[in-house]
Amino acid sequence: MLMRFAGKVAIVTGSGKGIGKAIVQKLVQEGALVTVTDVNRQTCEETAREINQSGGRAIAVEADVSKAEDTRRIVEKTIETFGRIDILVNNAGLVRDARINDMEEDDWDLVVDVCLKGAFLCCKYASPYMIEQNYGKIVNIASRAHLGNPGQANYSSAKAGVVGLTRALAKELGRNSITVNAIAPGMIETDAVKNHPKYEKIKELQKRDTPIQRIGLPEDVANAVLFFASDESSYISGDILHVSGGRFG
Repeated sequence: MLMRFAGKVAIVTGSGKGIGKAIVQKLVQEGALVTVTDVNRQTCEETAREINQSGGRAIAVEADVSKAEDTRRIVEKTIETFGRIDILVNNAGLVRDARINDMEEDDWDLVVDVCLKGAFLCCKYASPYMIEQNYGKIVNIASRAHLGNPGQANYSSAKAGVVGLTRALAKELGRNSITVNAIAPGMIETDAVKNHPKYEKIKELQKRDTPIQRIGLPEDVANAVLFFASDESSYISGDILHVSGGRFG
């Protein structure tokens, strides 16, 4: 079996469930040691426990990535346990959808703070260790929404910011052999999506409007992360990979 990440250490934010959980599972399958971190302690600890029971190695760190003290703690616990950080996947995010006239300021702040500020803080505190070892892989989970979605001014703005952050840091950190790339998923079949009261209608509309006529799976995003996190992508940085079934508009 290919073990692309044997001995490598990865932090994946928002990895208690959904896309983040799929990412840590894929990384562990190929040898990575992982820090599972999520704002939900229960899912965070359950995912880490599953990994350890299956023969992998993981620690759980409950954290809110929008808070500097929490992101510092994620990094400190990772260094304390594993001694290094090779891969950072900024996956934590959430939505609070509303038309602009109905969007509350708190909903704007929450989405931007978690999706964009959280990625900034994690990069800020993890990158010094990558610079010191002259090696690192940063993968930011953006969204196809960075192109603009009605009813998602907050989310679209935050994810467009993630794209800008990715390209800025690719230029800033490249001299230290650190690549920074982003993945922009389309609709992915997570529990949150499946629990939506209009899920079946949304699913049919998605299939109609997507050249590859299905909803994406968490594993589709995880497979793309593995490429950017591996040395196979060592000459790719500042790029945005859409995992959207061919849908860009």
